[in-house]
Amino acid sequence: MRKIVYGVHQSLDGFIEGPNGEFDWPEMGPELSAFSLEQCDRAGALVYGRRVWEFMAAYWPQAESISDHPHDLAFVPIWRRTPKVVLSRTLTEADHGAQVVGGGDLAREVTALKEQPGGDLLLNGGAEAAAALTDLGLIDEYQIFVHPVVLGGGKPVFAATERMKFRLAESRTFDGRSVLLRYHRTG
Repeated sequence: MRKIVYGVHQSLDGFIEGPNGEFDWPEMGPELSAFSLEQCDRAGALVYGRRVWEFMAAYWPQAESISDHPHDLAFVPIWRRTPKVVLSRTLTEADHGAQVVGGGDLAREVTALKEQPGGDLLLNGGAEAAAALTDLGLIDEYQIFVHPVVLGGGKPVFAATERMKFRLAESRTFDGRSVLLRYHRTG
């Protein structure tokens, strides 16, 4: 069975976006970029919540005309060829060949995706989608990339209303700046 791996970038003070929704602070140095590109290239599908999907669908099809960052240019072909899944209660279809799930029984639909053959399902960003899958016990691994910035407010990584416990599976430093904390949920 495929795993759902939730990858999220956060500030030192625990936010995934700043007070005004800004996401201009994570730095993709060469080591973090290489890790991310390798993981995405092996993925069975890239999974997004609706809001993150809208950003991704607007940016990546034209990224070469917007950015000259080496990470962006290397990710474009991976994004184009990798199957995409959008978790949404409101969308019925999505561009770029993306499959939309969540209009019915989210647990059943996502479990069916996990049971398909292929690489892991990478859920990127999106606190609401991650919270919904966490509540259903469907996320197998949490990869939290901590960046050396304090945002002073914004959207927290976890909006849990109950205590959750995790086991650290790995920690790793990238580019002498950011740290990956890889966790499995234990309760």
